[in-house]
Formats: sequence, C-alpha cells, structure tokens
Amino acid sequence: MAIAAQDIQVIFFDFSGVLAEEGFVQGLKEIGRRNGQDPETFLRTAADICYANGYASGRADEHAFWNDVRADTGVTGTDEELRREILSRFIIRPWMLRAAAQVRRSNLRTAILSDHTNWLEELDAVHGIFRHFDRVFNSFREGMTKRSADFFTHACAVMSVQPHHALFIDDNPSNTDRAATVGLNTITYTTYAEFVTRMRGFVPGIVLPPEGSVS
Repeated sequence: MAIAAQDIQVIFFDFSGVLAEEGFVQGLKEIGRRNGQDPETFLRTAADICYANGYASGRADEHAFWNDVRADTGVTGTDEELRREILSRFIIRPWMLRAAAQVRRSNLRTAILSDHTNWLEELDAVHGIFRHFDRVFNSFREGMTKRSADFFTHACAVMSVQPHHALFIDDNPSNTDRAATVGLNTITYTTYAEFVTRMRGFVPGIVLPPEGSVS
C-alpha cells in the first residue's frame, strides 16, 4: 500500500529489467542455446556462478567468471565473444530514464540499486545512464548483493533515509520481497503501464512519459 507522497524521499531503481532490457538473462540463455544446452538450466547455473565465485560482489573479475562458466558448463567462446552476447542485449529504455528525471523534478532523490558488474559502468560510458540519478549502488562496487537484505539496509543508510520513506522498483519478486522485509515500499515491475499506475499511488500528480518515447 502506498504511503503519503510526502513521506517518500528516495526511489531506488533496479537496472536490468527496469531501466533496460534484461541483457544478462537473455544473453546467458542465448549462450546456452548456441552451445546445445537447455537455456533455462544454463541461465541458472551461470547466474549461480556469478554470485558464488564473487563476480557479482566484486571479489572476482570477469575473466574468472567466464573461466568458471566454461569449466562448469562446457560452453566455448572467448571472454569477448561471450560478453558480447550479454552487453548487446542491454537495450536502454529511454522512457524509464525520463521517468527517473521526472521523479527528481518532484523533489525526490533517485538511485540505481542493481546486482551488476563492471558491465554497468561500461554501459554508462556509452549511454550516460548515471547522470539521471543521485547515487548508483552497483553490487560489484558495494561488495554485497540483493540476495542479502543487508544491501537494502546499506543503501538506505548511505542515502540517509529510513526504509519506510523509500521506494524500491525491481522486476524480480524475490528482490522486492526481500526489500520489504526491512521496511521498504516496493513495486514489482511487470509492465510500464502498471508501473505508471503504481507510481501515481506513491507520487500523486507525477506525469510520466509514454512508453517508447525517446526524447
């Protein structure tokens, strides 16, 4: 349930699946498919490696991640070939960046809160993503991931906001459920139309851009 608009002070946006298409998921599925493996099974295995070997939390580098993926699954391809399958699928949603800009114009602060890697910074260098936000919480740099509620507590502390004065938007229900356990308000992103409706409940009167708009 939305609380009074003036009580929301900070809005946290996930990156993959909210601000951009899910390049990590779709890219890994394609790698599995091209190597004759079940895409869903390969996705789960590679994603678990990303967390277990420390790549997602900055304790391992990209080369170590791909080495572990190749060793555990038998897929082939150079680091560059494999990463291209993922990075090419992170299609930025300009209307979501404009939505974040509208939030800031409503005198609220914004931040990215994402389980990501060095790839997020590479994408920012191309698309200028970070300038739309007051802070970026990249698991690769923060040393923690959304698989722990501590990440949400940490982000709120850094932003000097009590969890019940913050809103978190993510397309993964496990993440929004975990954020809710420490008191954040949440929106589980499914469609842009539903997102707009839910946002108006938290920020009445906000005018968000139409889906597909690029300027």
